[in-house]
Amino acid sequence: MNTENDKTTGKLLFSVKEFCEMVGIGRTTFYQEVKAGRIKAKKMGRSTLIPKSELERFIEELPSF
Repeated sequence: MNTENDKTTGKLLFSVKEFCEMVGIGRTTFYQEVKAGRIKAKKMGRSTLIPKSELERFIEELPSF
C-alpha cells in the first residue's frame, strides 16, 4: 500500500501546496498563518518551504475540542 503520506515521510521540507494538502487548509489561510507568526516558513530562491518539524509543531498546537 503506497499512500501519499508514505511518499512524504522521508521528506524534511514541504512545499506550500504539500503543507496545505496535509493540514487541510488553503493557500490564503497558510499565508495568513505565516504573517501571524503561527507557521514559520523558509525561502530557497523563489520557493517557500516548510520544515517537517514545523508541520508537526503546527498540528500539535492546533486547539482540541
